[in-house]
Amino acid sequence: MLRVAAAAGHAAAAPANTGAGDRHLRRALRRSQRREQWRAAALVLPLFLFITLCFVAPIGAMLARGVIDTDIAHILPAVTAALKAWDGRELPSDAAYGALVRDIRAAREAGTLASAATRLNYDVPGFRTLLFATGRRLPPEEMSGSARDLLIGIDPKWGERETWVVIRRAGGPVTDFYLLGALDLRRDANDAIVGAPSEQRVFRDVLGRTLWISGVVTLICLLLGYPVALVIARQPPSRAALLLFLVLLPFWTSLLVRTVAWVVLLQKEGVLNSLLLSLSIVHEPLKMIFNRFAVYVAMVHVLLPFMVLPLYSVMRGIPPAYLRAASSLGAPPWTAFRRVYLPQTLP
Repeated sequence: MLRVAAAAGHAAAAPANTGAGDRHLRRALRRSQRREQWRAAALVLPLFLFITLCFVAPIGAMLARGVIDTDIAHILPAVTAALKAWDGRELPSDAAYGALVRDIRAAREAGTLASAATRLNYDVPGFRTLLFATGRRLPPEEMSGSARDLLIGIDPKWGERETWVVIRRAGGPVTDFYLLGALDLRRDANDAIVGAPSEQRVFRDVLGRTLWISGVVTLICLLLGYPVALVIARQPPSRAALLLFLVLLPFWTSLLVRTVAWVVLLQKEGVLNSLLLSLSIVHEPLKMIFNRFAVYVAMVHVLLPFMVLPLYSVMRGIPPAYLRAASSLGAPPWTAFRRVYLPQTLP
């Protein structure tokens, strides 16, 4: 009876010991995983800091300059503060005119008036001349009388509401002026977003042209690079290495040299036009340079290896047995490629 009771006691204690051992094992496993994670983080940390300091921080600072606008608030602080409470419907109060007079005098003495004039001239061409002319014609000392009459007497533009709207809009600390300007947009005197004058609209055309050329070049590189990568991926390793060497060979040549080579090939008296004329394919030289066609040719030449290499790296990892299995199940070559191989290369 005593042996049976002892055996029963050991059997009852065994699950408790097993549970404690499992908890200890899980804690040890978690500690080990945390150590591995910290070790991996320590290995990645130098690269992360390098990318942050050399790429993310400068790009972030540049992007911040597109929305931060504090120059006018620093150079013309009194009039900026006075215009904060202005409703913009009528001309500002005489106190705002007086604040502008004091700010212009102080900025001339400090030598910062040029920076303020340049910033305001971005918004309204001619504002730089207005500000400098006003600074020169202001009396050196305070005078009795109305500051409003003084400024309007110097230039009638100080009697226009739009002039003061520009100063208030540039008061910061943030602005959408540069972002709107990048899209050929601006704000009018009523603070509504309108299109820039036709003679100043350049950015949207340039942006649209850039995106169109980028899309066409990408499509051409894909159409040319996909079959090249497919052929290389199906070769034995030794032959694939040789073909990859030929793909990478243009990287060993300076971009300037390659550009000059295309100029030599495509110019009116160049190799290609001479060949076409000698074969009587054309009767006069074709214009193939300094136009959109030359841009496509040169950019495809430069960017084609960047399309071939990632495609090859994906295709090399697709087992050939998949296509053989599709063929053995009755799929024609084109169907096997379209439904089995192509979806695996889309990523």
